[in-house]
Parts: sequence; C-alpha cells; structure tokens
Amino acid sequence: MKIGIVGTGMVGATAAYALVMRGIGSEIVLIDKNVERARAEAADILHAVPFAHPVRVQVGQYVDLVGSRVVIIAAGVAQQPGETRLQLLERNAAIFRSIVPEILHYAPDAVLVVATNPVDIMTHLTARYAAAQQVPAQQVIGSGTMLDTARFRSLLGTQLNVDSAHIHGYVIGEHGDSEVLVWSLVTVGVIPLADFCHDQHIRLDETIRAEIDHHVRRAAYQIIEGKGATYYGVGGALARIVEAILDDQRAILTVCAPMPDVAGIQDVTVAMPHMVGGRGNMGTLALPLSVTEETALQASARIVKEAIDAIG
Repeated sequence: MKIGIVGTGMVGATAAYALVMRGIGSEIVLIDKNVERARAEAADILHAVPFAHPVRVQVGQYVDLVGSRVVIIAAGVAQQPGETRLQLLERNAAIFRSIVPEILHYAPDAVLVVATNPVDIMTHLTARYAAAQQVPAQQVIGSGTMLDTARFRSLLGTQLNVDSAHIHGYVIGEHGDSEVLVWSLVTVGVIPLADFCHDQHIRLDETIRAEIDHHVRRAAYQIIEGKGATYYGVGGALARIVEAILDDQRAILTVCAPMPDVAGIQDVTVAMPHMVGGRGNMGTLALPLSVTEETALQASARIVKEAIDAIG
C-alpha cells in the first residue's frame, strides 16, 4: 500500500520514519519542492529499513502519487518561536492552493491527512479545495488534537501512576491555545476519574489539574523555545492515523474534519473524536460535555471560524 508525503521538513520526514519503524504501508513516496532535501531524507530513512520493516522509501514527483491510499500533507512554513498557529494561516494557505489540486489530480481516491499548522484551518481549506475537484469531505482529515490528547493522557498517567494506554480522555476544539481538556469524561479503564482517585487515595485537586492543563496547552511553545520545532510527537500521531486508514480500523481518534455544526458554530473544522477508517472520516462521536466544557468548545470553534471567514 502506497503512502505519499508532501513536504519533507521535520514533520514529514519524522512521519515517514515513524511509518517505517511501525511497518505501516509497503511504499512511501516523499515529495518536496526542495528535491535534494527529499532525496536525502528518503535515502536516510531507507537505511533504517533493515532495522525495522520492509518498506520501500523513495523520492518522487506528484505523478508518483498515483495509486496512493493516503497522502500526508506536511508542506508549509514552520512555526516560529512566539508565533501562534493562527498566525501561520496566511503564509500556509497560499501553498495549499497550489499543492492540493496537484495531489488530487494524480491520487483522487487518496485520503488526505493534513499536518500543516494551523491544522484546523488548513484542513478546512483542504476540504474546500478537494470539493472543487469533486472529492468528498470525508477524504480530508487533519491531525487535530491527536498530539494534545496524547499529552493529556501521558501526564495523567504519570500523575496517577497508571499506564497512559489505560487513560481514556480527550482534548477537543482548536489545536492551539483555545483547546478544551474534557475532564468530565476521563476514565481510568472504565472507572470515572473521580472514583479512581477516591479509591486509590490520590489527590487531584484544581491546582494539579491546572498544572496539567498548562503543560498540555503550552507544550508546543516550550518545545519550540527549546529546540525550534516539534516533530516526534506529531510524526507518531500521523503514523497512527495512517495505520487506522490503511487497516480500516474504525479507530476513535481526535482528528479534525469539516463539520456542519460544532456547539452552535456552523461550517467549521475543529478536533472531535471521529471514527477513522478506510474512507477517512467515517463519523463523529457526540460527547456529553459539561456546561463549562460546551461553552469552552463553542468559544474555540468560534475562533477557528473567524479565521476561516477572514481568509474568505
């Protein structure tokens, strides 16, 4: 199964590496306007194949996307220190206007997985450009809050001394400053968080919750300040999304996708728990949010909607 990756900066290259390490797909095609960079990344990743799984990795052009089941779009300019994801909008929107039609010309049946920030808006625009090519919206999803959800679960796992794989909780809304940590629905296994903490005599008061919230919400800024970019976490998230698509897993993932209504905000794209399978977005899970969380989600969706409307 062929996977295309357009944009071989740190995110695109790390996604390719994660796919090889996990043995996802049989062929990966790397495309970038900087052909030498793409060729070098393809060679470097290919040299890791003997230590992982038999996946073909090669540099290519858009025509080489023919037959791709999934195409990851990681093209665009990088987030700068102190810059919000929304500030990236104008710079990256112009890039997508040209590359999305090129991808779909050669791979009209591929599911497009958007990684470029601000990912909610770029996913919305990608779906708009795809619609102009008669490609249904369900074939377009973004990485959304996959990484934020992973951060939330890992920090909770550390606090509770439980394997984070057994922490079930979501971060929804914008992948950015207004995202919403859904504390009211967190479970440890099948046990509600409050009950688990009571039974295990664990203190998880508002101060600790606020600290976890801060580290989830500000993680990208702290990493960018320390080393200039984030890529390992999102590379792993992208590999997980691709796996769910190629294997038609019907996995519940907090990707972002165009939705007709989110908390009263119409025609917007933010992250919610979606069922991800062979055709891309195969349905959305409605969450029984608290009043506070519903209000926060509405505010988050409104921020994204205003940015979408501003670009026209």
